[in-house]
Amino acid sequence: MGSDADGFTLPQPDPAFEFPHDHGPHPDFRIEWWYVTANLTGADGAEYGIQWTLFRSALRPEAPGSERGGWRAPQIWFGHAGLTAADRHFAAQTFARGGIGQAGATADPFAAWINNWAMTGRAAPGDDALDRIDLTARGDGFGYELALTAGGPLMLQGRGGYSVKSPRGQASYYYSQPHYSVSGTLDLPDGPVAVTGQAWLDREWSSQPLADSQTGWDWFSLHLSDGSKLMVYRLRDADGPDFIPAGHVGPSGAARYLPDGAVELTPLDTARVAGREIPVRWRVQWDEGGVDIVTEPLNAQAWMDLNVPYWEGPVRVHGSHQGRGYLEMTGYE
Repeated sequence: MGSDADGFTLPQPDPAFEFPHDHGPHPDFRIEWWYVTANLTGADGAEYGIQWTLFRSALRPEAPGSERGGWRAPQIWFGHAGLTAADRHFAAQTFARGGIGQAGATADPFAAWINNWAMTGRAAPGDDALDRIDLTARGDGFGYELALTAGGPLMLQGRGGYSVKSPRGQASYYYSQPHYSVSGTLDLPDGPVAVTGQAWLDREWSSQPLADSQTGWDWFSLHLSDGSKLMVYRLRDADGPDFIPAGHVGPSGAARYLPDGAVELTPLDTARVAGREIPVRWRVQWDEGGVDIVTEPLNAQAWMDLNVPYWEGPVRVHGSHQGRGYLEMTGYE
């Protein structure tokens, strides 16, 4: 994430997004992703979580309009999928080359896919292309088919979609759709499970989003009981203080950027996961907003044992607010 960006386009302040164009790929940037997490409940009240992520990574820069096709295309695509229950966790990954149809993304009509995994738009004419999407993935022992419908607008993260990652200036373009309702089916070893719930989508692209001294992140997306949404993450820095930006959508739908330090993240308890001590229970405090909550994992062993390993799973929220959400933690080697 912090490697050389020479020749690639860098994000600039005050972006002017163009939709649906920006829902599609940006090959002049080095890396980007389409990322969904969902908190789900079965008919019997059992809780589940799913993750779906498509990454695009460029081997070399390409100017817009000059993209090469076939095997000459410099785009590498890979996908991660997870499914978590209280007593089990599944993870899968898949890889593909761009330019030969194995993987890719289009803005209009919207679609993002890799091999047999897909995020497919089905929005009505005149609506945002991400307002209604179908999501599918399948791995060893699990799969899911979900329909997502947005009940609110896109949320621009950072300052108008320009998301600074460190005091040294690394940044990305970043927006979210945190307002999805979900219905569909999980496929588990003991049979299909009908589920409903809430989902959160992130879109982000950049060419050098982290500083070299930043070793990983702890990222939360939270659906709170008053109807508000909170996104906050801690970028851990070996050379100085951690960087903790956030974004909030109030019950009325008003969104605001919360600068570094407005929200405090405090790890409370760890669990032994895959031979590592992982901080799985957290306190999240935003004094100005009256938020003082604790997050608890649905399954502390939600380890994504993939090519790049990390912790990712659903969390429950209690304290000043009740709720559910997702936590991702990287860089715990």
